[in-house]
Amino acid sequence: MANYLPLKALGLMSGTSLDGIDAAVIVSDGVQLIEIGALGSFPYDPVFREELRSCLGKTLEDTGVAGVAGKLTSHHVNAVKHMLQENNMNASDIDLLGFHGHTTLHRPEDQLTLQIGDPATLAKETGIPVIGDFRSNDVAEGGEGAPLAPLFHHALCADLEKPLAVLNIGGVANVTWIGGDDTFEGPNIMAFDTGPGNALIDDWVKTTIGCSMDEGGQLAQAGRVHEDILNGLLENPFFNRNPPKSLDRDDFAWAMHAVSGLSTEDGAATLCAFSVRSIGKARDYFPKVAKRWLVTGGGRHNNTMMAMLDLLVGGGVEPIEAINFNGDALEAQAFAFLAIRSLYGLPLSLPKTTKVSRPMMGGTLFEV
Repeated sequence: MANYLPLKALGLMSGTSLDGIDAAVIVSDGVQLIEIGALGSFPYDPVFREELRSCLGKTLEDTGVAGVAGKLTSHHVNAVKHMLQENNMNASDIDLLGFHGHTTLHRPEDQLTLQIGDPATLAKETGIPVIGDFRSNDVAEGGEGAPLAPLFHHALCADLEKPLAVLNIGGVANVTWIGGDDTFEGPNIMAFDTGPGNALIDDWVKTTIGCSMDEGGQLAQAGRVHEDILNGLLENPFFNRNPPKSLDRDDFAWAMHAVSGLSTEDGAATLCAFSVRSIGKARDYFPKVAKRWLVTGGGRHNNTMMAMLDLLVGGGVEPIEAINFNGDALEAQAFAFLAIRSLYGLPLSLPKTTKVSRPMMGGTLFEV
């Protein structure tokens, strides 16, 4: 295997929860994770959050989307500048930015995925080269375009006992199963979206009581799971599709109607159980039972969800902090890692992570 020069990259992630930008610095050669650096989080103001929400399901040609994309880019420029200032760094200290943008539309079955934001402007305004457009090449080649973090998960779990699962519960939930017995042909991993994560619960409590989330899972804990409704939700054909498979944030938005007659607490409990049982179904596709589940993303803060999951899989469920990583920064770190891989022409996705026919390179370099 070729030796690659370690680079310092700053990854940026605006996720499906719509809450803001996570930023993280790593040092890596694109194969090994060598060093974890500064972390930062930059919340969106409530007005912009709703503007961004209004773009979901839309393309750049739709009214207003281009304007929001410009604002999103400005938010990322400011995030980079604040990261540098707060950590006593200069632009010259960072070799590369990994810029994911924000997904407004994801329909891989139509070879369509859209992440808004302008990487060329980000490079110009920050003075740092940018890798952007991570997903489109995978989708154009018949892949799902998601999830893209599995190769990073493989790197960060290099020294851990296998098999294990890294579960990211964002707006959508996705899992990376890591087998451990790698071969010359590549890592023994598989990955796919499992179903809804936090998005349905967030939307439910926003609609019913005007809150942005079920803080700590308190509403779900106080509610009752309606098994009849839950069983109906789990009949969706997505769960019987063989992985790899992926979802748009709003693919399960229809589930809101199923719980519409419930109290806020019962709706939160039922939707929480829906996310957990969806994750449980993912186990049917693992080649071997995962001995350990490491959970990242906002869902790990939902104590009710974590307890339900631990009970369902029979233990071994822990937040990613158990191995000294920050679960709020992991996706930003992943796109820093993928930016380095892209620069070196290394694959970002594999047949068992996105359904591409061969290991697939991706990303586009935008020079200063």
